Amino acid sequence: MTTTDPLRCVRERIDAIDRELLRLISERAACAKEVAEIKTREADGSFYRPEREAAILRRIKQDNPGPLADEEVARLFREIMSACLALEAPLTVAYLGPVGTFTQAAALKHFGHSVRTLPMGDIAEIFREVESGACQYGVVPVENSTEGVVSHTLDLFMRSPLRIAGEVSLRIHHHLMSRESELAAIRTVFSHQQSLAQCRAWLDRHLPQAERVAVGSNAEGARLAAEQPGAAAVGGEAAAEIYALSVLNRCIEDEPGNTTRFLVIGAQDSPPSGKDKTSLLLACRNQAGALHGLLSPLAEHGISMTRIESRPSRRGVWDYVFFVDLVGHREDPVVAGALTHLEREALLFKILGSYPEAVL
Repeated sequence: MTTTDPLRCVRERIDAIDRELLRLISERAACAKEVAEIKTREADGSFYRPEREAAILRRIKQDNPGPLADEEVARLFREIMSACLALEAPLTVAYLGPVGTFTQAAALKHFGHSVRTLPMGDIAEIFREVESGACQYGVVPVENSTEGVVSHTLDLFMRSPLRIAGEVSLRIHHHLMSRESELAAIRTVFSHQQSLAQCRAWLDRHLPQAERVAVGSNAEGARLAAEQPGAAAVGGEAAAEIYALSVLNRCIEDEPGNTTRFLVIGAQDSPPSGKDKTSLLLACRNQAGALHGLLSPLAEHGISMTRIESRPSRRGVWDYVFFVDLVGHREDPVVAGALTHLEREALLFKILGSYPEAVL
């Protein structure tokens, strides 16, 4: 036996496994088409089921025997499900553009690469496209682990009928990119205001002479940097590739755990998946102890609150509304009981949606 025989044997096994994988993926795709036919006959328009996809991905991660990491296996299955869903009913998802933003990366992470992503000029336009039915879903940023809430997103929920159907957590790596080859040549740095803030200490230390210009998105900043001499942008690697910029410095974010949370918005929220969150919009009377009294039903029913943010209500001076995230689904009996109690106490009570916790 030659030294190449063991390698040839392993490669032949891999070829056989690949053929079996292809057969099984094709069989799964055929089942997806059959599901589409059944739903079409029954006039069931709910082709995308976020709660089912979340449950499948959790099970895949739980059952994964290795050696691939749980997250890697889940990403592979996400793309298989995305391709199969496209056979049932292709989805169009609006995101904060232009092409190459972190919001687009979040949309592809959640839905897979077989959806059609449509760039929008601002967050309000994403809401409008989904409200009009031009897009089935939208993806919007809501908070960053270092810079806090994206207030414009929360403000739009006050007057929108849309519901939250999912969430995406995206690890953010910021890179400095430019057509220039040296830092000394950089006179202007473009990026979204959140990205500039997340890299403030690095920019203060390495580019104190450069003007920082906030633009609508980091991809827009990359486009401007590609057009102007002496300019650079802060953004992700995808933007550097799209706009043919060189990455001068990698991972310049001030906090190594820098993460942004995005929300998936649609006409409806999601049925229970087994591990869910519920988001609320609340208002209480402007008097001492009012907020404590408003939230006390959560403690009484043993409901964990993961986030609370206040925003001006725009109805009066020093009048505020509160955005609250809870653990659990609004259809869970314990959560439902707490919400009924809370609704009696609130001046304003609106369920923004129940949805699966981020899996990937």
